[in-house]
Amino acid sequence: MQRTHIGDLKTKVSSEVKVAGWIDIRRDHGKLIFLDIRDASGKVQAVALPNHAEAHKLASTVRGEWVIEATGKVNERPAKMVNKDEPNGMIELELLSLLVLNEAKTPVFDVRGDGFEIDEESRLKYRYLDLRRPRLQKNLRNRSRNLQFMRTYLIERNFTEIETPILTKSTPEGARDYVVPSRLYHGKFYALPQSPQQYKQLLMVAGMERYFQFAKCLRDEDSRGDRQAEFTQLDIEMSFTNREEIMDLVEGMFTEMIETHYPEKHFLSKPWPRISYEEATAKYKTDKPDLRKDKNDKNELAFVWVIDFPLFEEKMEGGHYAPSHHMFTRPKEEDLSLLDSNPTKAKSYQYDLALNGYEVGGGSIRIHDPEIQSKIFDLIGFTEKQKEYFEHMLTAFRYGVPPHGGIAPGIDRLMMLLENEPNIREVMAFPKTGEGRDLMMDAPSDIDPKQLKELGIKMEKKGT
Repeated sequence: MQRTHIGDLKTKVSSEVKVAGWIDIRRDHGKLIFLDIRDASGKVQAVALPNHAEAHKLASTVRGEWVIEATGKVNERPAKMVNKDEPNGMIELELLSLLVLNEAKTPVFDVRGDGFEIDEESRLKYRYLDLRRPRLQKNLRNRSRNLQFMRTYLIERNFTEIETPILTKSTPEGARDYVVPSRLYHGKFYALPQSPQQYKQLLMVAGMERYFQFAKCLRDEDSRGDRQAEFTQLDIEMSFTNREEIMDLVEGMFTEMIETHYPEKHFLSKPWPRISYEEATAKYKTDKPDLRKDKNDKNELAFVWVIDFPLFEEKMEGGHYAPSHHMFTRPKEEDLSLLDSNPTKAKSYQYDLALNGYEVGGGSIRIHDPEIQSKIFDLIGFTEKQKEYFEHMLTAFRYGVPPHGGIAPGIDRLMMLLENEPNIREVMAFPKTGEGRDLMMDAPSDIDPKQLKELGIKMEKKGT
């Protein structure tokens, strides 16, 4: 007999079936023993009757979180026993046989509630138990459903999903890189990508025109509130495009996805408002304003585009400038002359997407002129040596690069807001602490001295 998923049992009334899963709750009433059995598709109440002696005997021994296989008959519950609050509340499974596949220790915490009362370090250390709770399973399934929607939406519009390398080159882009030593080339290092920024622009040089991927990004930053050392973004790049086309694409995709998957949500306004950086910072004192009328209404979605950012932040020590977005962002045409006279007054083709007071995406039209790119490097204060880190980009741009631009919505933060969760760790399968530690795997950790020797690395005690 093939296994039946518990979520399908309501279509099997009067049939004999086999199910497998975990014991959620056991209730022993003497002659009647009730077992709530769950699998990934749902939960059902099973009853062990004395006339099925072997099944009844085994049912008296099982405990919560044991893994079992059971055969039984699907019966309709009497009308007075129907539980309308449960998807399978109108049926129960009459146990005919029971097989224990694996016993389980008593979990270190209850996995049935929402888990917020439990110390987060314990939850992260035993994440495989924490993920058994329905709230987190719902979050991960909805995340998968949303990713599939986005993927289909983009592919139907002639985008190509392309994976870019994880082992790449360390370049001075702002955040600190995670570096990986090379075994074959002692003293040389790879870097893990802060984003696929350079690769996706090079794909535009290659003529791919419409690219996307769900990209892992890794940044070795100091602890900063609701951040993670690694996170996921929907990376999009387009050739022969403009700011409005990119914003319209994302707005259409997210609007349709939310209306399909979250019918209880409502938009503050459609189309989404577009305000300038100057207006946002003057009126709301932030570049990611929360426009909701009722800040406690979690089902109200106040998306807003913030546009016309300054190209640079304020002038730094040494007479150099820090990019407001990143060093590949194109200045507005009418402000190109300001690069020579007053760079801090120049505006750019940067656009950010905010939702309920959080930044959930950022993008820009990119520089496709190697001379302008070189000028930006000068204003940032790059030395000739630092420019060499990007020589591959400047060289590629001399072989015919189309105008292009893109955006990278943050999947984790978007999911946090759609699922009404307090932080991004609740919508990630295996998050790290704010300090970048993986408590479950005990990482970062020491490595074997033999590996260090193969890599040509000698460790020194801190302070020497």
